[in-house]
Amino acid sequence: MRAYWLLDEIALSQRYDKRIAAEEFQVWTLTVNPDRTATLACGDGNGNEVFSKQIAFTDFPLDSVTLWYTDTTILLPSEY
Repeated sequence: MRAYWLLDEIALSQRYDKRIAAEEFQVWTLTVNPDRTATLACGDGNGNEVFSKQIAFTDFPLDSVTLWYTDTTILLPSEY
């Protein structure tokens, strides 16, 4: 799976959005719609959405994926 753009979105958001950078623990979810549009959302791990972005098109192969960001590291939930 070549989803480097997704990792870039998460990493660059730390630098350019203070609301996101203020969260020590982040839950990132990419949800792909049947028409291949998507929503990328960042939450604080307590059910509060910090950031959301519409993606006009993606060829991401899964319906959704969740990644965690903490201590400058992007992880799959199973890696925490």
